[in-house]
Amino acid sequence: MAFISEWFWFFLLLPLAAVSGWVIGRRGGERHSNTQVSRLSTTYFRGLNYLLNEQPDKAIELFLHIAELDKETFETQVALGHLFRRRGEVDRAIRLHQALVQRPGLSDQQRVQALLALGEDYMRSGLLDRAETVFNDLVALEMRAPLALRHLIGIYQSEREWGKAIENARRYEEATGEPMGKLIAQFECELAERHRSAGEVDAAREAVRRAYEADANSVRAGMIEGRIEVDAGNDAAAIRAFERVARVDPDYLPEVLPGLLDCYARVGDASGARAFLAEMTEHYRGIAPVLALTRMVEAEDGVAAARAYLARQLKDRPSVRGEAALIDLALAEGADPIATLHDLKHITDQLLVRNPSYRCNRCGFGARSHHWQCPSCKEWGTIKPLLNYAVV
Repeated sequence: MAFISEWFWFFLLLPLAAVSGWVIGRRGGERHSNTQVSRLSTTYFRGLNYLLNEQPDKAIELFLHIAELDKETFETQVALGHLFRRRGEVDRAIRLHQALVQRPGLSDQQRVQALLALGEDYMRSGLLDRAETVFNDLVALEMRAPLALRHLIGIYQSEREWGKAIENARRYEEATGEPMGKLIAQFECELAERHRSAGEVDAAREAVRRAYEADANSVRAGMIEGRIEVDAGNDAAAIRAFERVARVDPDYLPEVLPGLLDCYARVGDASGARAFLAEMTEHYRGIAPVLALTRMVEAEDGVAAARAYLARQLKDRPSVRGEAALIDLALAEGADPIATLHDLKHITDQLLVRNPSYRCNRCGFGARSHHWQCPSCKEWGTIKPLLNYAVV
């Protein structure tokens, strides 16, 4: 959960403190005199003055004084506790929120709010066991407590208690309607990895199955499934799993390609491997399947055929790694150096055209021409020439 700006709490305190000052001043006027009203009003406006003059410590003390005068200022005290936590005064926030939780006569909504604040205090201070207890109490008090469930998920992730993380992710989905399948699948994959490392193959397979149930397109589940089948000597099953990963998300092809090609080699299906690599060159713009197919062409049809194939591919998808492979093939073949240089010149020109010459050192925006103001983050003077393109 994103942290809220400290000044957010200052501005939240302004209307709360105003109301508190007015109520207290009114009560003071009824019980004592106009002198009390004047004194409280003065205190309130002194606090505002401290805020405007960026003296938060003095402002906090005055608003605390107002809160102490009227114990019913619940919202003001919750906001002060949040402000203490943001300023790193976690112990002070804990004491304040503990007192609020124990206050008699709170509504259910107020008790939920105080418990939530206290649990966040504990999390900030690293007392995860106490935070867990508070959030579980809060969920028991209010079954639809999504923020508490979110915090519990975070706690169980940090403690690597994947079963509890899964349970609370499902409860969160039920309470909010927000799909949690992708996150649950990641937790199931963590369990699958744990079981696989322990040699518990059946349990690992079951966790992978549950991951697919949660997210039918889970790339990670497919990768784990493939490795499980490789470990078990089931190369055909591993091929299916790895190919499924590449088809669901081609960006992960480089991660599964080495293991996939090893499986194809063990089952002796070179034609199947070539067909799959040819398919992937249509869907994946990277160089990995091209280089793999180049090696297969070289092994089956010779260096000249491999060099010709790679040169054609690199005209459409220039790559430094591809360029290095083309040089190796040209040297191995003893090819015409002039023709090779022409190929390399074309590839290099394409790389220069496609790559940015300038980059913003604040947000990473890449540009072909210089801008004094970054089009992305709007900062001035942050776009500079890349060293590779600097003229010296």
